[in-house]
Amino acid sequence: MTSEGSTAPEATAAAEGDLGVEAAVAAPARSDAPIWQVVLALFVAGLAFRGQVLVVGPLLPEIQADLNVPHGVAGLLNTIPVLCMAFLAPFGPVLAASIGPTRAVAACLAAVGGFGLLRAIAPGAVPVILLTIGIGIGMGVVGPVLAQVVRRSAPRNPELGTGAYAMGYIVGASSSAALAVTLAGAFGGWRGAFGGIAVFALGLFVAWWLLAPHDGHERRVAPRLPHLPWRRGVAWLFGLVFGIQSLLFHAGVAWLASIYLERGWTATEGAYLTAMFSGVGILATLIVPLATRLLPSRRGQLAAASAIAVVGAIGVAAGPSGGALADPLGVPSVALFGFGVGLTFPLCLTLPLDAADSPAEASSVAALMLLVGYLISSVGPVFLGTLRDATGDFALAGWLVAGMAVVLLAGTFTLTPRRIHGEPRPSQ
Repeated sequence: MTSEGSTAPEATAAAEGDLGVEAAVAAPARSDAPIWQVVLALFVAGLAFRGQVLVVGPLLPEIQADLNVPHGVAGLLNTIPVLCMAFLAPFGPVLAASIGPTRAVAACLAAVGGFGLLRAIAPGAVPVILLTIGIGIGMGVVGPVLAQVVRRSAPRNPELGTGAYAMGYIVGASSSAALAVTLAGAFGGWRGAFGGIAVFALGLFVAWWLLAPHDGHERRVAPRLPHLPWRRGVAWLFGLVFGIQSLLFHAGVAWLASIYLERGWTATEGAYLTAMFSGVGILATLIVPLATRLLPSRRGQLAAASAIAVVGAIGVAAGPSGGALADPLGVPSVALFGFGVGLTFPLCLTLPLDAADSPAEASSVAALMLLVGYLISSVGPVFLGTLRDATGDFALAGWLVAGMAVVLLAGTFTLTPRRIHGEPRPSQ
């Protein structure tokens, strides 16, 4: 076991071996950038990796009408990226070991922007859905790579580094949701909105390249399938908690606008609700450092955040029809739901750092957490859309989401300090 920030070649080789990647023989990578630049680079990168999903929800009725698809099929535009985040997360450490973490993040940014631009001009439902896979590849691979960048370039400030790209996720997501209807109106429909978000992502690719810490001069290695910590129970537990949190988030961004449209709210109001659901996560992320001081236990922090999400989700499920005037608790319910989910997100991203002793181990645990978590959450958008098709409204789906928030709260109580920090590392 090495101390935090250790750069001993032996430690690096052992850690990279844990990932199933042959160790580099030259000096290991280190951060050559000041902490403010690392934080800014992580924030800039994070801006690109959720907008392509969040822009979909407020425009789903228009997309469904244009492509002539039911709710269940339309839900694939949200489910496919989540599935990619599940199955491709283990390959993030492989790509990082092959070309370096900075170049790996750049490649993911290029995929999100490039495939997003192609999707905006693709004719018909099938090409649009297939090109969404390309966007999902960039979103899926980058997760554990960003964790590795934090552990390598900000080893003494993991909450700051993690919070930076988590904040980027939230700002990019909420901005995309808030501007979706406006962009569609300005650029000729949902395709124009998709194209605008994609062009922005390509601009962020340039910004990342200029700001990100250098990868160093290690010898790169050929890609190999990673060795994930399959026998570490805590990594599976992280995946379960993260998965339920992510299911709540993706269910919200996919169908929240449609739920309130069904209750008589306008399309613009629905878009603003989706943006608020995601956007209050900005405030939540800023509060996380304060929460860590007031509640030093990670279990206590996650339990408090989950309890807030439960209250908000119940308020959303119980909302009446009749438009905004008939539902004075609609806005605060969505705000509480988003705030609780937003608090749990950066806290969950910090869990692999809590349980790891090296950048490579953090990336390995993060990869398994993301694999399990996003696999769980991927069922949300399509299942809820299919349930809506079967029942004729979102009433049952709304209460199902509230029930999953209760399950999340129960799951946080299993994250004891001994489980997080003290579990022995079994051999792989």
